[in-house]
Amino acid sequence: MPGVPAVDDAARLNTLPQLAANHVPLTPISFLQRAARIYPDRTAVIHGARRLTYAEMADRSRRLAAALHGAGVAPGDVVAILAPNTPEMLEAHYGVPMAGAVLLTINIRLDAAAIGFILRHSGAKLFLVDREFVGVARVALAGLEAPPPVIDIADPEGPDGAPLGPTEYEAFLAGGDPDAPIRMPADEWEAIALSYTSGTTGDPKGVVAHHRGAYLNACGNALAFGLSPRSVYLWALPMFHCNGWTYTWAVTLQGGTHVCLRAVRPDAIFAAIAEHRVTHMCAAPVVLTMLIHAPEEQKRRFAHEVAIATGGAAPPSPVIARMEEMGFAVTHLYGLTECYGPATICLWQPGLEDMPLPEKAAFMARQGVNHPMLEEATVLDPDTMAPVPADGRTLGEVMLRGNTVMKGYLHNPRANEAAFAGGWFHTGDLGVRHPDGYIEVKDRAKDIVISGGENISTLEVEEVLYAHPSIMEAAVVAQPDEKWGEVPHAFVTPAPDKAPPTEAEVIAWCRGRLAHFKCPKRVTFGPLPKTSTGKIQKFELRQRLRSV
Repeated sequence: MPGVPAVDDAARLNTLPQLAANHVPLTPISFLQRAARIYPDRTAVIHGARRLTYAEMADRSRRLAAALHGAGVAPGDVVAILAPNTPEMLEAHYGVPMAGAVLLTINIRLDAAAIGFILRHSGAKLFLVDREFVGVARVALAGLEAPPPVIDIADPEGPDGAPLGPTEYEAFLAGGDPDAPIRMPADEWEAIALSYTSGTTGDPKGVVAHHRGAYLNACGNALAFGLSPRSVYLWALPMFHCNGWTYTWAVTLQGGTHVCLRAVRPDAIFAAIAEHRVTHMCAAPVVLTMLIHAPEEQKRRFAHEVAIATGGAAPPSPVIARMEEMGFAVTHLYGLTECYGPATICLWQPGLEDMPLPEKAAFMARQGVNHPMLEEATVLDPDTMAPVPADGRTLGEVMLRGNTVMKGYLHNPRANEAAFAGGWFHTGDLGVRHPDGYIEVKDRAKDIVISGGENISTLEVEEVLYAHPSIMEAAVVAQPDEKWGEVPHAFVTPAPDKAPPTEAEVIAWCRGRLAHFKCPKRVTFGPLPKTSTGKIQKFELRQRLRSV
């Protein structure tokens, strides 16, 4: 027919070549180059009295890359950093990959043995250390046969102390040429970052991230969280955790301002929001709880709304409701280190604002739908790999696939085989699909309580506990029981400004709101053990029960 191409012509459409003009490997390095070009004089970083423009941030990052090259760091080498949320930590997210190296951000609350394992397992070639953590770093390095050279970071906002290495960070930067060429990745599948999981059931696993995933996840964050050049982002989330959920790159993509925060305290957060007119921040649910229960003299009322994204652990709906009452607009995210942080988001739906607050908060507590740059997130039967019914009741495993999933675990083929079995990434989280397609995580597979053959979601019980006016934090774990096999045991931290409830009152509260078999049989009061990212360490609570 006239106008219809022949088969040969149609086939040729897919044979056109990739050229330098039409194909560039994706990398978040380009975000800083763009921001420095478009917003050279805009304040990029605020840290105490320090201010850096985007032109200065780009200059320092390029100097870091050149200095790393001069120190013998080659493409593909690992550069480790042990630091809180500081300008130096932010610069490392650009300078290290600009040198073609792989950035390893180490959890600042790990002990020396864990840090030593990570340095050894990763083969780190250089180690940047903030002076606050010199003590633990020194012990970690002492246990290595070939410790990497150390660059000492002296932050004016941090504690002073004796340096660990002979070279100070600012002097190291001064030796770098800001005009030296940047090494852009030849392949976007190249590794950009290495992060280690918590290792609560064994040695931590090294999660390898690629430039493509970092670029796309950052774009998805900017889109989903509504970042713009006017955004002022407060760093309450650790940058070492999944590279700050890739907001280290997302805020720069939009030319926003990074406000650094060395320590997460309610007074510092409220003060920073008021002083810098913060528009966006991310935090674990434990930080939300801290803000809710902060002393009244520390709390501030704002003339503007602050968007806050939370994840890492499922936030109970009462916590979301109280944050909304305080003037925060809460977005619930879900993800893992293995997927660059956010993998799903509880997206707004028409009519959400008109819901009563408790109903709205219950909806917002769901984990939601796939992140804009993740191909798919769903709930599958792990035995058959078939989707579970979208009935809000049938349990399955939350699984992911797409471009924002890790390359794999470093030196761990067995773990990779299990994680990617059946063409999906297995999260290990149990969840349901609601009729509207939204996912709701019910528990970690290892945290579910099986009592008399019945599955009990600890998150469901915790939701009820958090609604108690005198409870600040709660965690439920399985307690061995001769009759039922397991029963729920609640660990509770009373609210500091309320009279603490008794065990009988807590159990009665639950029995009035849950099927009785789901209610805790015992309640223990006191502070809850947490990871550095605010997740309650349920494995430690289970160990306490086994040692009784």
